[in-house]
Amino acid sequence: MTNPGKELLFLALGGSGEIGMNVNLYGCDGKWVMVDLGLTFADPAYPGIDLILPDLDFIEQRRDDLIGIVLTHGHEDHIGAIPYLAADLGVPLYATPFTAGLIKGKLEEEGITEQVELNIIERDSSFALGPFGFTYVPLAHSIPEGNALLIETPYGNIFHTGDWKLDEEPLLGTPSTAAELTEIGDKGVLALVCDSTNVFNDSASGSEAAVREGLDGVIKALTGRVVVTTFASNAARLQTLGEVARDCGRQLCVAGRSLDRIIRVAKSVGYLEDFPPIIDVDEAMRLPPSEVMIIATGGQGESRAALARIAFDSHPIKLSEGDTVVFSSKQIPGNEMAIGRIQNMLASKGVGMVTERQAHVHVSGHPGRPELELMYKWIRPEIILPVHGEMRHMAEQERFALSLGVPKGIVQQNGDLIRLAPNGPKKIGDERAGRLILDGDVILPADGTTMNERRKISLHGLIAVTVALDEKGRLRGQPAIALQGVPVEEDKEDFIEEAALAAADAVKAGKKDEAAMREAIRLGVRRTATTWTGKKPVVEVSVIRV
Repeated sequence: MTNPGKELLFLALGGSGEIGMNVNLYGCDGKWVMVDLGLTFADPAYPGIDLILPDLDFIEQRRDDLIGIVLTHGHEDHIGAIPYLAADLGVPLYATPFTAGLIKGKLEEEGITEQVELNIIERDSSFALGPFGFTYVPLAHSIPEGNALLIETPYGNIFHTGDWKLDEEPLLGTPSTAAELTEIGDKGVLALVCDSTNVFNDSASGSEAAVREGLDGVIKALTGRVVVTTFASNAARLQTLGEVARDCGRQLCVAGRSLDRIIRVAKSVGYLEDFPPIIDVDEAMRLPPSEVMIIATGGQGESRAALARIAFDSHPIKLSEGDTVVFSSKQIPGNEMAIGRIQNMLASKGVGMVTERQAHVHVSGHPGRPELELMYKWIRPEIILPVHGEMRHMAEQERFALSLGVPKGIVQQNGDLIRLAPNGPKKIGDERAGRLILDGDVILPADGTTMNERRKISLHGLIAVTVALDEKGRLRGQPAIALQGVPVEEDKEDFIEEAALAAADAVKAGKKDEAAMREAIRLGVRRTATTWTGKKPVVEVSVIRV
């Protein structure tokens, strides 16, 4: 397609049809703006990979008409791709102070502070970008400065919620009131672009204040050492845990670099001002177990985070029978095995565990059905456009909104180009919206040659074959065979002997073209491996002339 004309377009390059990696584009009058630039975390389908990035090819081809990137809040699935992709886009970033503080740290770590313009927008403030007007609208979430965006365009207003919930007793920040949101609705909202994560929850997400009571009740009853694990970015939960430590007469220790960073940034912009003094790990281990509480990263089973290292005895903090780990976070789907591995190791030490299933130690940062219903009532959009969810979440939110009187809706996924006005919503095209991997320091296609080769090797193993030929193409000595990950442990020498014979036979078959000979060797050795193991390993062939 060409650039947007006299119309209002929406295109998700991430975060629609998945939870994570949020990237949304709005286009009108020849210009584009991006809302959020997040990443997601790799699963076992990407061996050796930690981070997945969005493929921005669509907007990279139109970078001259991209005029800015506006960030709703500071979670990794909304800002995590910035240090890897923003410099190439070459446009300014806009964020409120806490989110900007997190972004600044990322830019400094990558050494690209001078290459990326970062604009700090004060809370509740407005600014203009080309044909777009933006107003930050504070909403509660599990991180300071969760914001919706009121996006004003010549073709209608958009209310883009970002991640949100309703909380009448938030510990950090002051969310917009029902009256303020109703006033936005009074101005007219063409489309509500809305978080779908918890659409199947019949109850509201709950208040952070109630979590303090639940944690107090759990921890006051414990006499051993206590570790509480939560999302590092949940500064409201950190505030809660600081108060819980005081309530329970325990000194506070923090384990995890990401926690240190969040606390530092939060304090720099006016949050966590009454957070208790933090003791170091050595002092925490010297204190009687009943006098210390430790906040640790790693509640999702991350292998390099503090909790995993504690569980597997590779951390200065040591736990033993009578100690307790409190999981003050929701188990993200897909992390069950990693979390279970850590919990099993803790259980083997006699360490007790408390999760949200046993006690009220966590509330979600996303809206359940009662909260969605109230948002529809206040904003009164003409169109519901669900984002931030798998297809089942987004389809259910559209159905739910239409059942409550929202006139129109559309379910889209990454790559669907949607015209919101005029005469919308309507899908008008399919655009590229793929994934990239961060492999070491290199960014590659998620399903490119490197990743596909690595998957094959991880599934089937690798055989390296080296044959030496004289000047007449005759075999000199026996072919050399080296194995990686091929399941022939007990019979390795016998297998190598047979594989070498297969390679020698392929050479003796007299293929004059070297490429054809290499392929004959490859197929002969692989057939031998398949006969022995049932696997089809990757076979690499080297030919040397002597």
